[in-house]
Amino acid sequence: MRLSTLRHACRNLPTPSVHQPRTGVRVFGLAKSSLPLGPSSNSQLLLRAASSVSGTTSAEKAPKLGKQTDGPGYENTIRENVQRTKEEMVALQRGHPALKPTLAIIQADEDDRLLELNKKMAGKIGLNVTQICLPRECTEDEIIEEVLKLNEDPRVHGVYLHLPPASLTSRVLNTLRPEKDVDGVSDLNVGRLVRGDMNQGFIPPLANAVMELLARHGEQRKIVLVVGGEGPLGVALQCLMQRRGMVVLHSRRSSEVLQKQVCTHRCRRAHTHIHLHKAHLQHVSIDTLFVITLYVSEDHGMEMSGVGPLTAALRMQNVVQSSSRWAQGQQYRPWTLRSLKLQPLSPVPSDIEISRAQTPKPVDQLAQEIGLLQEETEAYGRTKAKVRLSLLDRLREQPDGKYVLVAGITPTPLGEGKSTVVIGLVQALSAHLKLNSFACLRQPSQGPTFGVKGQRGQISTRISMLEISMLINESFNLHLTGDIHAITAANNLVAAAIDARMLHEATQKDKALYSRLVPSVNGVRRFSPIQISRLRRLGISEIDPSALTPQEVSSFVRLDLDPAKVTWQRVVDTNDRFLRKITVGQASTEKGHVRETQFDIAVASEIMAILALADGLGDMKTRLGRMVVGSSRSGQPVTAEDLGVSGALAVLMKDAIKPTLMQTLEGSPVFVHAGPFANIAHGNSSVLADKLALKLVGEDGFVVTEAGFGADIGMEKFFNIKCRASGLRPNVVVLVATVRALKMHGGGPNVSAGSPLPREYIDEVRHWRESTLHGLKQGSTTIFVVRGNVSLLRVDSLAEIDLVCQMAKESGASDAVPCHHWARGGRGSVELAQAVKQAGSQPSHFQFLYSQETPIVEKIRMIAQKVYGADDIELSPEAQAKIDYYNQQGYGKLPICMAKTHLSLSHMPEKKGTPTGFTLPIRDIRASIGAGFIYPLVGTMSTMPGLPTRPCFYDIDLDPVTEEITGLF
Repeated sequence: MRLSTLRHACRNLPTPSVHQPRTGVRVFGLAKSSLPLGPSSNSQLLLRAASSVSGTTSAEKAPKLGKQTDGPGYENTIRENVQRTKEEMVALQRGHPALKPTLAIIQADEDDRLLELNKKMAGKIGLNVTQICLPRECTEDEIIEEVLKLNEDPRVHGVYLHLPPASLTSRVLNTLRPEKDVDGVSDLNVGRLVRGDMNQGFIPPLANAVMELLARHGEQRKIVLVVGGEGPLGVALQCLMQRRGMVVLHSRRSSEVLQKQVCTHRCRRAHTHIHLHKAHLQHVSIDTLFVITLYVSEDHGMEMSGVGPLTAALRMQNVVQSSSRWAQGQQYRPWTLRSLKLQPLSPVPSDIEISRAQTPKPVDQLAQEIGLLQEETEAYGRTKAKVRLSLLDRLREQPDGKYVLVAGITPTPLGEGKSTVVIGLVQALSAHLKLNSFACLRQPSQGPTFGVKGQRGQISTRISMLEISMLINESFNLHLTGDIHAITAANNLVAAAIDARMLHEATQKDKALYSRLVPSVNGVRRFSPIQISRLRRLGISEIDPSALTPQEVSSFVRLDLDPAKVTWQRVVDTNDRFLRKITVGQASTEKGHVRETQFDIAVASEIMAILALADGLGDMKTRLGRMVVGSSRSGQPVTAEDLGVSGALAVLMKDAIKPTLMQTLEGSPVFVHAGPFANIAHGNSSVLADKLALKLVGEDGFVVTEAGFGADIGMEKFFNIKCRASGLRPNVVVLVATVRALKMHGGGPNVSAGSPLPREYIDEVRHWRESTLHGLKQGSTTIFVVRGNVSLLRVDSLAEIDLVCQMAKESGASDAVPCHHWARGGRGSVELAQAVKQAGSQPSHFQFLYSQETPIVEKIRMIAQKVYGADDIELSPEAQAKIDYYNQQGYGKLPICMAKTHLSLSHMPEKKGTPTGFTLPIRDIRASIGAGFIYPLVGTMSTMPGLPTRPCFYDIDLDPVTEEITGLF
């Protein structure tokens, strides 16, 4: 057939009959069949493609593709695709046995034929299919609501929108996550197909099915006519055909336009690409024109006949491919961390100026750089985000990195800068040595922020804002992500429950109390799960409220808390000395049930300690439930579970348990999480933050965490409490010392916040060598048998620095180096980073100071003698009675958390250096059963700081125009 024959064929193409079915796929030779043409409605896309095969002398010799869709060739094509997909499925599940690829179909009518077709094909391959049925006249918002649910469902790996064309709006298509768009209809996936980048996108199954059939009937076709096809399917076919070397022509749907388009475009193509003159056009041989007609109607009938089964098979192939990509995405991802340049200035500007001069990376970019998945982060603004604990499950098999603890010698009241050493070291490791590294810090309390300089959160050695950079810089020391507020709410809910329960028990009989605790709802009475747990603890197996005996009812409803033995206090995150002792219940409505109690600062709450030690949501809930809030009159402990409040506490804390991701000034990642009071609790950031970071950095990376206050408090508790709870063991210990602190402990005069430093701390002094040697030894690295480094925070005289480094090595440190990160950022800590890297490559020999089986008294004595240097301990009668009580209740195996001053190794803040010849007095002993430790009170320890005459809040202000905060630093 020559070109004139083609013109004649096009001129005589008929229009479709009104009785002609508009469903299915027909592939046929033009010489034998008619091509239905004509306008298409909004509910129907008519896409036709024509291809020519040169070199054939007779139209009758062309293969009849229409017959092949029902023949053995077509069945073989389906069978081959199914077999290939099954093999991919087997390989996928061999590596991920728990993975079950699932396709979700959203349809907007009651026609289940397509569902059955896809279910049948999925069954052959071993996939799941789930169906979401919407009303036929469903709204765009209703569709999007379902799509969003499927986007967030990790069990679903592919979504097929079986909807009328009018419902497939741009908003609907682009709501669907591209990685689940197995039909390849979203803008992003269509764009990927156009670009030829199919590493993440999908080929639309219907277009792929057409191409499979074309391939089966000859790759030599070079010219294709596409009639209509303005949507994603038409675009996909055009791209796929062009990629196979075909010339694609376009036409509108009327026969007159088709005739003109075929003839005119065919001539142009011949002239342009074959370089023939018009006189030679009659020599172009066109013998056979094949036409593919696809009808896509509202009921998707085309998938019920013709290429329907093949399309379904290829859709399942895309689902398996999506599942495979998902599984690959769950694996550990190498870091692509981009460091931020830091330009050191001299003289060094103020902390707030340094931080505001730096532009942090968006937190989603930081998360991507360190291998976090999009669904693993919850952004709080632009520069901080919560990280979900699902990360631990995803990277369960990933080896941990090296674990580095930064501790310090006994500090001065001004603080000595462990936090800045942590940040400087991490910046040196990541930005300068190009090693994956993570910092893990405590969240500071607001109390000292608005109270006294020289405490956690606001100290003269630039503890926080020097190194932490964020868009709203001050949020690190303020609300951050609200964790402390959640702890305050949970803690005070327990306090309210205690007083309310005591009031109701005192004013109601058993029967009335039981009726209110187990009310009838719609004529049915039942115990809540928390109440059933209490019944089990009481030894009552009955769960029918009407079946309990009067004695069982009385045991259930009566906690019988002794007001004098309530140990739970209310908390607030503000230094408020007048809340140290209060009286509650003075209103007439409380009917004379008055008692004395107190407020603690929020970070002293046992819930804060639980947050820092829990290793998951389930563990936290269990710990919250077993918190002891007081004793009954018979001497039995009463827990939060007994109060029925443990579930509500878990709800209040469900977001607080997720660590907060931030960054340093040089773009290194930081987890800020938990901030237990170091004097009363264990003073370390959370176990979960450390565990998440250790997985993220990889086997050769470093996680640097900080222990609060001096080595006698923070480091000892890190080893004997945190390491027991977490199961983690440190590879390296960095012991921070400053010349200023060493001078003070070597006999220098006292220093205090806000007062000028005495001359001894400014001028070079060498006579404190011997005392300083003892000060370094108090780090106790030999007791815990780990390697240690000493870093020097400030730039003092070179002679003094050399002297300290020399003495540190004499004391057993593996290395001793000066640090200059305060002025130079990470570049000033490179020498320390190299020393840490070297020490981390060596084996460490960790051991606990005491066994869990050691009696309580002996545990306390071992800490006092081996860590503090005391001769012995002295127990008050009250402390001895508490020990007997805790042993009786089965708490004797818990570790010890000493509550003492951080300003001296002894219980006397004024005793500097390494005091000897003293007896450590234990005036009382308390227990944090939920957190999992017993804490002896050494000397006088206040759990509620007070405000000084001139608090910091005099200097704190807000510019209402720029919203900038001044005076925090």
